[in-house]
This record gives sequence, structure tokens and C-alpha cells, in this order.
Amino acid sequence: MCLGVPGRVIDVDGWTATVDFWGVRKQVLLNIVDEPVAPGDYILNHVGFAIRRIPPEAVAETLALYETLLGEDADDLMTNDVRGEIAGMSSRASARELGDGGSDE
Repeated sequence: MCLGVPGRVIDVDGWTATVDFWGVRKQVLLNIVDEPVAPGDYILNHVGFAIRRIPPEAVAETLALYETLLGEDADDLMTNDVRGEIAGMSSRASARELGDGGSDE
């Protein structure tokens, strides 16, 4: 199963955004997102691409849904998918930091 993960845009530089996912910052490509994004916006990320800008009126509800998923039983497939995606972001960020002297930007 593939699942997008919501995150808050920290910075935009051309077609790349720095996005915060529950404390993990990741570079996300913007070239297929459905509309322009700016710092402070929330996007839905799938495999390193912003696929959708989350409308401001839907951010709280979307984040609440994901918080609920993250609190579910470890046997739940969707919960495992969300946790795995976030853990993968964290380990990829750590690997980059080790490879480039600690700089993630």
C-alpha cells in the first residue's frame, strides 16, 4: 500500500521545498503538485514528490487523521505504512547528514 504523508512547507527554492514531517525535515520536489505552495502551506508527500497542496481549511482535519493513525495498534497496515514512511524519512535524513558532514540543506 502507498500512502502520502502530510507535511508543513518550511522553505521553497525553485522546484524544491524543505518540508517538516513530525520533526523530520526532508527535501520534496514540487514539479507535479496541483498548485503553487509557499512556506507555511501543507502538502501531501508521496515518494519525495508533493502531489497535492492541502487546503488550509482541511489541514487540522488531515493532521488529526494522521495523528490517530500513528496512535493505532502496530498490527494495523495503514498505521505501519505511515510509521514506515516517517521512519524512512528520518533514516534517509540521518544518512545524508553522515555523508555530508551534517548539513541537510
